[in-house]
Amino acid sequence: MFSATARRAAAPGFWQKTSQRFQEQARVAINLEGISMPVKPYPILDFADPQTATWMKTMTDKQIGGFSTADITQVAATDSMPPYIRFHGNISTQLPANRPDVSRTGYAAWRNQDRGMTLFGDLYWDVDSYTYLALRVKSDGRKYFVNIKTESLVPADIHQHRLYTKRHKGADGPQDPGQWETVLIKIHDFVRTSHGMITEPQSEILRQKVKSVGLGLIDRVPGPFEIAVGAIWATNLNERGQVDGEIGWEESDQGSARLHNVTEERLRQREEEKMINKMSRKETFWGRATTSS
Repeated sequence: MFSATARRAAAPGFWQKTSQRFQEQARVAINLEGISMPVKPYPILDFADPQTATWMKTMTDKQIGGFSTADITQVAATDSMPPYIRFHGNISTQLPANRPDVSRTGYAAWRNQDRGMTLFGDLYWDVDSYTYLALRVKSDGRKYFVNIKTESLVPADIHQHRLYTKRHKGADGPQDPGQWETVLIKIHDFVRTSHGMITEPQSEILRQKVKSVGLGLIDRVPGPFEIAVGAIWATNLNERGQVDGEIGWEESDQGSARLHNVTEERLRQREEEKMINKMSRKETFWGRATTSS
């Protein structure tokens, strides 16, 4: 029989993930990110890569006998839009007839699967040097929560924050189809919960060991839902493209896990400050951000 260590080393992608982890740590050391504040975005989930969607998982109340459905669909790029995923399905509050112990249904969620092992141990995202979690989304306006799972002594613990959007479907009237927007959430504002309930005592999120990130819908309103997600990343730049407490534009990308076309986007952002909602431009995943607090 092979030892557990040997089996892990033989697992698909083990050495590739080890190499990636080594490169990440080398980047932190070379850029002195433990000392200075990084201004470039830290990619977490980038759905421009079709492979990213393949290691997402959905959860619904079907696990306890409910009838809600959920799926993730990869949407290919077009001339005016990078690739993204659609989290969609239908919420049902119908209770299972054969489960008298179940008194509440009507939820759906998704998150990434565990990232696996490397030679250095379990693979995590380390967002300790960052202020915000950023999400590029196009929402139907329903009550979504952002869920962060970290290494914890209590397996059911997750940290949650409401995903507040301003350009969602119907925001400007019944005929408004909604627009893409970047939402920023301060990482220290996430609240520790267990099974959907706030737990005490509250504790600071373990930023160095983020295992998974995802979205959940728990408004329990029966009917279809859909939210598009382009990317999720960590950043230190606020909705003005600035580091909090500092004045002046940062010459780096404030709104994407992809770093090309930064200069062009910065010019667009500045122009938007003068002519918000008055100019027509190509919609991409590099727009102005909405701060959630």
